[in-house]
Amino acid sequence: MHNKVVFQAAKALDSLGIAVLRFNFRGAGLSEGVHDKGRGELDDVRAALQYLAAEFPGTPLLVAGFSFGCWVGLRAGCEDARVEKLIGIGAPVNNSDFSYLGECAKPKLFVHGSNDEHGAVEKVREMVASLRGDNKLVVVDGVDHFFAGKIEELGKAIIGWLKPAARNAVKSSAHD
Repeated sequence: MHNKVVFQAAKALDSLGIAVLRFNFRGAGLSEGVHDKGRGELDDVRAALQYLAAEFPGTPLLVAGFSFGCWVGLRAGCEDARVEKLIGIGAPVNNSDFSYLGECAKPKLFVHGSNDEHGAVEKVREMVASLRGDNKLVVVDGVDHFFAGKIEELGKAIIGWLKPAARNAVKSSAHD
């Protein structure tokens, strides 16, 4: 949860006034438990969503995940009706099955490095093009999985995708 990609995504969401919860999966960092190849980690995301829903009742939720967190987080987000939008960063399509996204019509943003060693950019393009719903792919040219040298482009992509909706939410609440 302390890598620069996760931090940059959290910073972008926070700049829009969106509450952010960063956490480590079981067995990562100082978290208890052991890595469970995605099974138990789905429960970790579900627990985080439950916590956020309790802290911010009635507020639509968003799931953003990086790398393994993208694969697991988007799955949990697709399954949870409280989650309205999904952000996948550095989707590891080379060695992970994202077929579950085929049934998920929620709006999705994918931000990906053109030289990502865990997700061939053409595979990501094909996946995003095949998905239902409103989906956007932002490819940051010349960067690897960690967006080295252009990390600020990640934040710009997130803000650019969410800002129109955030403005509309503020306008609609001002008229209530």
